[in-house]
Amino acid sequence: MTNRFEESILRSLRRMIRALDIQSKHLAQRHHLTGPQLVCLRQIQRAGEITPGELAKSVSLSQGTVTGILERLEARGLVSRSRDPRDRRRLRVSLTEKGEETIRSAPSPLQEDFIARLAALPEGEQAMIDWVLSRVVEMMEASNLDAAPMLSTGPMLADHREVAAYHEASVDDDPVPRED
Repeated sequence: MTNRFEESILRSLRRMIRALDIQSKHLAQRHHLTGPQLVCLRQIQRAGEITPGELAKSVSLSQGTVTGILERLEARGLVSRSRDPRDRRRLRVSLTEKGEETIRSAPSPLQEDFIARLAALPEGEQAMIDWVLSRVVEMMEASNLDAAPMLSTGPMLADHREVAAYHEASVDDDPVPRED
């Protein structure tokens, strides 16, 4: 027997993936950038000058990934790499004028818009979203995850109020403290 929320949850996951995919395609087609490239450019802009290692940490990407991104951005003339005058072993990365211009014309990354909307929610809702998404990530990382349900389609729940009512009815099982 299937859970009455399975299709709604799977549909929501597909919608999130689609939103990310649309954003990525828009960036690639109109601005010739990938999402991670734009995130790196914006972080370099905020820092002014940064080492590749600091950049990797600040954008939560591996050093190898950031090195590849920087090579492509440098080849396009968007960033420049130079030796740190105080320690010639270290590289420093900064934006070029073309890089600054690219950032000005590029849309804000999807996550920046999302963060602004998330920040407007009450803290209790933010905590609940954090907890639920953490659980979703754990389930998606499971080695025995069956992908077949992603291929099936079915009726979507008519109203998300049904989901809210379900959660209110199971307050005892709620891991997130509610604000009254």
